[in-house]
Amino acid sequence: MQIPATRHYWLKNAHVPVALLTQPLPAQTREGLAAVDLEIQDGRITQIIATDPAIPDGIPTVDLRRGLVFPGFVDLHTHLDKAHTWERSPNPSGNFTDALRLIQADEKKSWDAEDLYRRMEFGLKCAYAHGTRALRTHLDIVEGKEDLTLEVFHTLRKEWGDRLILQAVCLVTLDYFLTPAGEKLANQIAEFGCVLGGVTFPNPNLDRQIEHVFDLAHDRQLDVDLHVDESPDPASDALHRIARIVQQHPFSGKVVCGHCCSLSLQSDQKAAQTIAAVKAAGLGVVSLPLCNLYLQDRNQEASQSLVHTDSGQPLAHGAQNPTYTPRWRGITLLHELKHAGVPVAVANDNCRDVFHAFGDHDMVEVFRESTRIGHFNPPYADWCRTVTSTPADLMGLPDVGRIGVGLPADLVLFRSRYFSEWLSRPSASHTVLHNGIPIDTTLPAYEDLDDLVGIPT
Repeated sequence: MQIPATRHYWLKNAHVPVALLTQPLPAQTREGLAAVDLEIQDGRITQIIATDPAIPDGIPTVDLRRGLVFPGFVDLHTHLDKAHTWERSPNPSGNFTDALRLIQADEKKSWDAEDLYRRMEFGLKCAYAHGTRALRTHLDIVEGKEDLTLEVFHTLRKEWGDRLILQAVCLVTLDYFLTPAGEKLANQIAEFGCVLGGVTFPNPNLDRQIEHVFDLAHDRQLDVDLHVDESPDPASDALHRIARIVQQHPFSGKVVCGHCCSLSLQSDQKAAQTIAAVKAAGLGVVSLPLCNLYLQDRNQEASQSLVHTDSGQPLAHGAQNPTYTPRWRGITLLHELKHAGVPVAVANDNCRDVFHAFGDHDMVEVFRESTRIGHFNPPYADWCRTVTSTPADLMGLPDVGRIGVGLPADLVLFRSRYFSEWLSRPSASHTVLHNGIPIDTTLPAYEDLDDLVGIPT
């Protein structure tokens, strides 16, 4: 697609999701798409009008032939620091317990400033080429290397600031915040302008841990982003505990809860009570369908009735049961949450590491697979908020993830004209505009990381 080498031009005959327009036009298709022309001038959108066959005199135009136009995508939850380690630290069993053990070993052995910088930048290059505009990464705080990931992230955020909006969340177990080291970490998060985060694990002190996290966040005016209930155990109910505590706490920032897998295994009554509490507390939920579909319901995490061998003996640690097919998709109750008015998003999570062997930081892939896994039905234009405006709002970015007059022309142009075409052939050529100018969408070569992951050259 040839974009004029000028600061002023028109994109004609575009199909834009009405749900992503700040000044909606009547939908023209059953999928919630509007046929529009967009005027781009000096890097911003200056007009959006219903498609007009007349061509403005003297102004270059590009006929998109009803091709889909999206705003830059927003990835609310990923792990840049773990990404692209699969070749040196594979997880053949695919289960969560082994993943934790293997990533901790990789952190101790291989994580230094160069290793982190190059792998994290590789992920940013992928995301940018795929059309991502804003991204939030969780960062492991590794014992003995407590400052490392934050400092590398800080460097990358400065270097990429003119291309990507980057946010970071610290990732520790919540009991860490009850220690002096946890207090120091909260101060660092405030100093770096990041988000306070952690992972919930069932334990007798969970309520106290959650309350203290919000004490720290409130005192430092930080937002909170937590890994919650990434478990096949219906008794795992941290999401409900967080919602109840937030309602009673003076904390007034934004709260995002990721995963929330066990909600889909709870009784209808218990799930409804939790969803009502989540809505009342103003929480946002981000589901990670690709990673959780890959990771959950492996035979080690399945019920004991499913993991026993024919001999009646349980499988050994990390063993595979060749007779067992996963039953559970591992995603949360997206439809019920959305219907209740809870902001819901989907995101990448892990890419090419022990928790998920695949992924390319591609939000189009995330939306396509989420549509299949989670049964996102027409009109898709409403669901496409899950990778654009909704995660942007949860990140505090009101001008990102939508298309409107006066906003930057950060757009992704596709040849596909309808969702049925786009979701069937998402890898077809696309054009990414940043401030109205097309970027190079060449993806980085995996060979660039060969020396880091131990592949002979």
